[in-house]
Amino acid sequence: MYNLLTPFGKEIDKVCPLSEYPRPQLVRDNYTMLNGVWQYAIKNINLTFNGEYKGEILVPFSPETRLSGVEEMVGPDDVLYYKREFYYTKSVDKARVLLHFDAVDYIAEVTLNGKVIAKHKGGYLPFVIDVTDVIEDKNTLLVKVTDPTDTLPQQRGKQRLKRGGIFYTAQSGIWQSVWLEDVANNYVERLKMTPNIDSKTLAIELFTNREITYGNVKVSLNGKKIQSKDFTGNELVIEFDDIELWSPESPTLYDIEFSCDGDKFTSYFAMRKFSIAIDKNGYPRINLNNEPYFNNGLLDQGYWSDGLLTPPSDEAMIYDIKTMKEMGFNMLRKHIKIEPLRWYYHCDRLGMIVWQDFVNGGGNYDMVRMGAAGLVHLKVNDNKYWFYSRTNSAGRTEYLHDIEPTINHLYNIPSIAVWVPFNEGWGQFDSELVVDKIKAYDNTRLIDHASGWVDQGIADFRSLHIYWRKVNLPKDHRCIILSEFGGYSLPIEKHYVPHKKAFGYKFLKSKEQLLENLKKLYKRDIEDNIKKGLSAAVYTQVSDVEDEINGLLTFDRVVEKVDKQDMQKINDAVYKEFDKVVK
Repeated sequence: MYNLLTPFGKEIDKVCPLSEYPRPQLVRDNYTMLNGVWQYAIKNINLTFNGEYKGEILVPFSPETRLSGVEEMVGPDDVLYYKREFYYTKSVDKARVLLHFDAVDYIAEVTLNGKVIAKHKGGYLPFVIDVTDVIEDKNTLLVKVTDPTDTLPQQRGKQRLKRGGIFYTAQSGIWQSVWLEDVANNYVERLKMTPNIDSKTLAIELFTNREITYGNVKVSLNGKKIQSKDFTGNELVIEFDDIELWSPESPTLYDIEFSCDGDKFTSYFAMRKFSIAIDKNGYPRINLNNEPYFNNGLLDQGYWSDGLLTPPSDEAMIYDIKTMKEMGFNMLRKHIKIEPLRWYYHCDRLGMIVWQDFVNGGGNYDMVRMGAAGLVHLKVNDNKYWFYSRTNSAGRTEYLHDIEPTINHLYNIPSIAVWVPFNEGWGQFDSELVVDKIKAYDNTRLIDHASGWVDQGIADFRSLHIYWRKVNLPKDHRCIILSEFGGYSLPIEKHYVPHKKAFGYKFLKSKEQLLENLKKLYKRDIEDNIKKGLSAAVYTQVSDVEDEINGLLTFDRVVEKVDKQDMQKINDAVYKEFDKVVK
């Protein structure tokens, strides 16, 4: 592993990193973090494990990362073993105990006190285990993990065993928080809150193991209670006389408190609406709260020089979001990754719109074939699985299966505006079916079905990725977005990863040169195209990532390559032009 620590990694809590309550959208008054020092071993899959552990690992950082203290690759022929001993005292007024794994990559078998309690497959979504009948005062928790990475077609994102270019160092095992909570015998497993600003209502659906016989909700705004309602059953609607709308300029969040048959928890919501409507010039535009709103953001990989997929701390997540907002951006496209829920919470409260990619999978990505298709705007029906390296039916089935839990997991995040199921043809298949499934689970958000390439003529956007050349907008009945552009590269000495070949779309030699090029780029490709119907832009990217050195920040988050005030002026000119055109 390379020696490139973030300022946040240097201050890491080695007793219990990332100790904040991990699920702000459903908060109970007790939780026990199991993040911290565990035992680990990595053995060949054909060897019998004798229970001897190699050393210590700092969970939730994968063994490949600097912050884990291990810095050892887990290959597809390896098994990663974890062990954690802990004491636990159950709350006297609670009936059940739940064990949460927020993300383990990829196949996990969990054993508690000698009993196998769960087997889970999937690297980016959480799973929960009821351990009431197994947990004791003193406990031994074991986790066994295997991860094929890019040797099989499962959802893996940008991870590769051999990094390079736009693909990054693979990681395995536990990479998000592990924690316990006590709950009532009848408890809410998840909730679904759907705001409607037109009717001034909030629809709530509660998912429990049995119907609620008595419930109460209290809604507060800025610490003042504005609503209280009793209910029975698992669905209710709250009506408001007046509402305060959420936007990046005014990220108003309502607090809500639930009491349901003895289960008590809190959450939050926002009154906001994402839609598409025709503007006064006849162009379809993204609307926020029924008004045209230019989504101006960046590609956000969510990788860290010391934690890879795992942010070093809560403060690290906040830094990225706040810095991009201070530069004048109002949106982040979360690229082929699902973040810890606290990242989305900070977007909600700080006022940052999110475009959420699904995690890609499939066979090996054919850069030449897909790049050529994108360059000449080739339309290849995505039921031709061979073209998209999606011939493995099990991989397609797994992707389809993950749609519902992904949406359920993130549904209550107010800042998420757009779902992005496919990117540049990576593992793309049957997009019409995929779009229909997404709409069935969530009809409140927009869909960019094929970001960049290969467009199938469906969903809400004509989505363009254009580097190296001037942007010329095509004619389309859908809303036109520039969902990737820029990628200007500036290497900063001592703040980039040693590499055989740096990756970027235009290499520059100084901060001054980068700033001048950004000014010209935004004027030519963004401002000048707004009057022609351009409705959103996504610059590549937030930070450098390994061989990619085209971030506005260095990979270690130490150097801002562009002064915040200078970038804000560029973005302010974009918003001024948009307002002039649409208002």
